[in-house]
Amino acid sequence: MSRQPFLLTPGTLWPALRERTEQARRCGAIVSIPTTEETVDQEGITFLIRLVAALARKAEAATAQPPPGHSQPAEPPANPFLPYDPNLFVADVSPTHVALLNKFNVVDHHLLIVTRSFEEQDMLLTEQDCLALLVCLAEIDGLGFYNAGRVAGASQKHRHLQLVPLPLCQTGPRLPIEAFVRHSRITGPAGVIPGLPFLHAFAPMDPRWLDSPVESAPLLLTRYETLLQRAQVPISRTPEGLRTGPYNLLVTRPWMLLVPRSAECFEGISINALGFAGGLLVKDQTQLEIVKTRGPMTALRQVGFPRQP
Repeated sequence: MSRQPFLLTPGTLWPALRERTEQARRCGAIVSIPTTEETVDQEGITFLIRLVAALARKAEAATAQPPPGHSQPAEPPANPFLPYDPNLFVADVSPTHVALLNKFNVVDHHLLIVTRSFEEQDMLLTEQDCLALLVCLAEIDGLGFYNAGRVAGASQKHRHLQLVPLPLCQTGPRLPIEAFVRHSRITGPAGVIPGLPFLHAFAPMDPRWLDSPVESAPLLLTRYETLLQRAQVPISRTPEGLRTGPYNLLVTRPWMLLVPRSAECFEGISINALGFAGGLLVKDQTQLEIVKTRGPMTALRQVGFPRQP
């Protein structure tokens, strides 16, 4: 009889997440970034735009350079996950993944699902990644997402999926993109959402997968690989393993969406997977006006690929 891998104890993730969040706030381990919110309507979606004044300061701190004349050799970028800050630790998810708080969070209870050992962010997702995501989705009804590489909006090279609780919006659909998702009538393993103007692949999730993550992880992996193929994401074999082109993956309990990427930014505005869920971050009033004038769907088209009729 095969031995079941260690998994998170059911019913413990959400209480642990809330408790660790309060502890991290008290000791200053997390920085909850204040935002103001606006909505912008375009092409049938009411997008949620968050104005984040502190985002520019975070970016500057992350990319700070040594002063002129600094004679010591440059050091490689620090990896915040090896070792991770114990004040950010939420739970052991599986033998291969831990759950951590997002240190710079815009959304409350933003969870990172991180590999214990270093794995590249632009390598093909594995069965272990799918298992960890299913375990967490079974505990928290949320949006799981993955930014495959820098062009897709990833800020760290170390493999990490992310999860934010739903609803993302207090009014209307739980996610802005679900205004389009509800019109999808896909019966096979993958298809497209009518009306979305950028290249993508969409698939339903089987609700039974959350009941048995160990047995279902290979099925989720197969569905993910089908989406990659349908969305024409290139995959190359390297000495380190299978490396993919940039894309964003969004996974909820009912559905999953994969969007290949052609660029990280639109008019200087960085866009990650949350953008394709219908939520964008802007760092100042100038960027906000760009989004309002040009339209958020225009931004998504520009950082994705045109969808063929």
